[in-house]
Amino acid sequence: MGLPFTLQQLRIIKAVASEKNFTKAAQILFISQPSLSKQIKTLENRLDLILFDRTTKTIKLTEAGLLVLQYAERILSLCEESCRALNDLKTGERGNLTVGASQTIGTYLMPRILALFAQKYPQINLKVHVDSTRKIAKTIVDCDIDIAVVGGEVPPEFRKKLEIESFLEDELTLIIPKSHPFANKKGKIINKDDLYHLSFITLNSNSTIRKFIDNILMHNHIETKQLNSIMQLNSIEAIKTAVSLGLGVAFVSSSAIEKEIELKTLEIIKIENIKITRTLSIMTNPKSYHSKSFELFYKELLLLRNI
Repeated sequence: MGLPFTLQQLRIIKAVASEKNFTKAAQILFISQPSLSKQIKTLENRLDLILFDRTTKTIKLTEAGLLVLQYAERILSLCEESCRALNDLKTGERGNLTVGASQTIGTYLMPRILALFAQKYPQINLKVHVDSTRKIAKTIVDCDIDIAVVGGEVPPEFRKKLEIESFLEDELTLIIPKSHPFANKKGKIINKDDLYHLSFITLNSNSTIRKFIDNILMHNHIETKQLNSIMQLNSIEAIKTAVSLGLGVAFVSSSAIEKEIELKTLEIIKIENIKITRTLSIMTNPKSYHSKSFELFYKELLLLRNI
């Protein structure tokens, strides 16, 4: 069963009740008075109720008319609110955005990016998913995430379905305890052979970062199997704590140690002629609908890339 009234008829009821005059109500609605009167009569016939008392000189709403006016004002107010909300969505002043990040990025870099974005666009509701690069890639393919920043290699089966572009260079630095003899080494630079005399704390062998570091070291003719790995931990935070306690050394993302460097709880040591960097990537699904919120966030990422 259809509704017995139209939005235009509700606007007419509200205008007549406000102006208490058919002619003036018609003028503010930019319609003719006969058309306005016809719309009221049509509505009364559909409702089988009289909305206006026509026996008096002044226009008065009947009890039924007052009830219709009460709901008309609420309905029209919601219509106006929906128009404002849709316009805000179009202009990016409000909306929802789901952002993905691989684990290290999601822990250390993404919170800073999101904080800057939230300050600029506080009306946009942000949701964040942090997981492995593989799982984040799949959720973007499935259109469950709008955009993501990852550090790992995107699996081949997802690459052809995604748009992947370079974002930032992330350096993986060698951190050592403050008490380590190398902390006092001139220029804080060691050579490749010095690596064989260090005790390494690492992520597990299946870790994307661990595999990436090993590949770079092997490419630089370092026998990774001969390095002294004394401990495997499952988080960067645990590794940093272990290093600060003097248990060993580790390779970690530079974005993960800003606080420790500021507080001087760790030291960074460089390896002569070796720099380990990985390219962070922005991932999107070219077949997904891209909202204004998406466009604004993507624009902010590009601005960060160009700094």
